[in-house]
Amino acid sequence: MRSPASGPSSYATTLADEEAIGLLVTDVAATLAPGDFVTLSGDLGAGKTTLARALIRRLAGDPELEVPSPTFTLIQTYELPGWFVAHVDLYRLGDASELAELGLDDLPPQAIVLMEWPDRADGTLPPDRIDITLTMAPAFGMGRRDVAMTGHGRAAGRVERMGAIRRLLDESGWGTAERHPLTGDASTRAYERLHLKDRDAILMNAPRRPDGPPVRDGKPYSAIAHLAEDVTPFVAMDYALRARGLSAPVIHAADLADGVVILEDLGSEGVVSGEPPAPITARYQRAVDLLGTLHTQALPDTLPVAPKIEHHLPTYDLEAFMIEVELLLDWYLPHRGAAVDATTRALFVAQWRDALGVVIAAPQTWVLRDFHSPNLLWRPERAGVAALGLLDFQDAVMGPAAYDLASLLQDARVDVPDALELELLGRYVRWRRQAEPAFDVPGFARLYATLAAQRASKILGIFARLDRRDGKPQYLRHLPRVWAYLQRSLAHPALEGLAKWYADHVPAPE
Repeated sequence: MRSPASGPSSYATTLADEEAIGLLVTDVAATLAPGDFVTLSGDLGAGKTTLARALIRRLAGDPELEVPSPTFTLIQTYELPGWFVAHVDLYRLGDASELAELGLDDLPPQAIVLMEWPDRADGTLPPDRIDITLTMAPAFGMGRRDVAMTGHGRAAGRVERMGAIRRLLDESGWGTAERHPLTGDASTRAYERLHLKDRDAILMNAPRRPDGPPVRDGKPYSAIAHLAEDVTPFVAMDYALRARGLSAPVIHAADLADGVVILEDLGSEGVVSGEPPAPITARYQRAVDLLGTLHTQALPDTLPVAPKIEHHLPTYDLEAFMIEVELLLDWYLPHRGAAVDATTRALFVAQWRDALGVVIAAPQTWVLRDFHSPNLLWRPERAGVAALGLLDFQDAVMGPAAYDLASLLQDARVDVPDALELELLGRYVRWRRQAEPAFDVPGFARLYATLAAQRASKILGIFARLDRRDGKPQYLRHLPRVWAYLQRSLAHPALEGLAKWYADHVPAPE
């Protein structure tokens, strides 16, 4: 991912016909974000207003929307579903000093500004913007336009990615597909559904994860927690899961360097139903069976990706577990207006290191790490455990089997009743004992409770961080559920010391 200091990025294309104009509009609309500033330059008749009109209609989702030219009014605003757009035409502007009278400073901060004739703004353009220049090329036909797009500042990386996405779409045969954005998750990835004639697919736009600031031993959080930096781990795990008969999405095309992947569309039918969503027991049972199937196999820690390219699954080590659980101290406690001194923090760290000893010593298997309802899709036409479509496994590691089971049965977004959790735990244990008659059930129960408590602590911190740092308060509504899961797990006798520490120092969600 580019930084604002890395300079502008450009992308050029040609508009030979109306279909090409439509594809450009689709590409630009998919790139835009609230608050973007876009300039449209070119001679009279170059097509600036036509492009702006098409962009506004695309954002509105209404190809018939009335979009008058702002040549005489200078500015025209649109309150669209999910968007506020200001279309500005400075052709008749007498002097740059008149800009203040247009009211641009009064627009909401999330407004997208489309500005024609930006040269009239006389150096007042924002440093973070996308410049689009259209040039007529009559030697190649009266309707042809050459288009140059340049991203400046924080928009540079997105213009660069727009070119990478367009290249993969064209090279893979999906170039003329309809594109519809899908609701994103808490990550930096973005998804679109592609539709081309009678085919559907998913476009995953996964820019390389930027290294954050060093937080411990000169390493960023992502390195210590073993979070994937690019799409290579996703592709490796996808191939490995499908090789074992599981329904990870088929990869139609991938650009590993740029982090763009076109995937099989596994649909939208999940493993929960209702409002609020509740587990569909039969589908959760199938998910437990899937874990039992995996965990009774010998699974490798090195996976093929492409010729001469392999991915080595990192180990879910003590430092990774610890930096995750300390998110509780760094983000959840401040969210609740609480804090701990150095001595109290040291006790927390010591007790968790001691509790995690049995976790680190446990046999290792694949830990998909985000094995819960948002990432499980139901494919009833497929038999056995293949009926579960799998998503979001790029952060997979080698670690204890109990982690993914805890992720499923203490789902941060779904209330899993105590009775159902116990029933499904029993189902999993039967799987394991059938393959390993000497399977240590009490030892596994301790692992499960420890990992469930670690994960709940981490999620409390992550959801508080999403609110405070990333401006996503919608995750706070899940805190009471996660807190209840945490209390359920801390009740295990092996965690008595930690339970007391939490009771003394961690306030419940409001």
